Amino acid sequence: MSASIYSNSSFTDSPYGLKLQRTYTTSSSVTDIPAGINRVYAIVIGGGGAGSSQTTGGGGGGGAGGYSAGWTYISNSVTVGTGAVGNSTAAVAANGNPSIYGMVMAGGGSGGANGIQGGAGGGAVTITGSSSAAAYTGAPAASFVVIGYAAGRDAAGVSSGGGSGNTTVTGTVTASAGGRGVICGGGGAAGTAGTGTGGAGGTGDFYAGGAGSSGTGITFGGGGGGAGYTSNGFPAGSPAGTATGVLNNGGQGGSGGGGGGAASTGGTAGSGGNGVVYLYF
Repeated sequence: MSASIYSNSSFTDSPYGLKLQRTYTTSSSVTDIPAGINRVYAIVIGGGGAGSSQTTGGGGGGGAGGYSAGWTYISNSVTVGTGAVGNSTAAVAANGNPSIYGMVMAGGGSGGANGIQGGAGGGAVTITGSSSAAAYTGAPAASFVVIGYAAGRDAAGVSSGGGSGNTTVTGTVTASAGGRGVICGGGGAAGTAGTGTGGAGGTGDFYAGGAGSSGTGITFGGGGGGAGYTSNGFPAGSPAGTATGVLNNGGQGGSGGGGGGAASTGGTAGSGGNGVVYLYF
């Protein structure tokens, strides 16, 4: 005998049986909360970090945007963090931007390092690097390669870390995938004269990460964008969400905080996905 919770109306994905009433994908004023509603339950997701690029070899994927949820007083404004913009400069990639409504806040994902390391998943605030900040829930920060609510690079979490790239420039090279999670980091990149395979973006509970590219020569090896809370990550070669045909470019992170995929050999790294805010009452 089997049973499904979905056939029982007493089970719901809405917190406390409340209804999703407002969805914000950009920062704006909030003027339409009905009179008499003084508190709401908010789910707040920060923007994803961008992947990094390297002149030779591959960069690291961007970390996923932070995920925070809780009760808050009503506010007359909402800030929705944008994803960081990827570029072709060999430097520390930009962090995603934080989101906040009332007293619930979520940091942006960390950008990939100026090197091969992926960025950390976002916590309650935004920080730079491969180790995360503490989460809004109070869950502790996680060091690199450590699973956490907000994970370090190369690790799974609610907001996972970006995958690391590879510095080897000859022979067969494979970069690391972004970590699995609810919101996921981007894949690392591989730049080699041999066969290079970029890491896939992390696959989430709801959506898939973008594929890394694979082929012979330095025009391949970009990392895929991480799955966001609301969409799939983009494959390598789509740094801003549109295919360029240049497969050492990274892929953009999915909307809802996915981390951007890294680029190799001077390619353009993927941008992070924008955050989102939900209000239930």
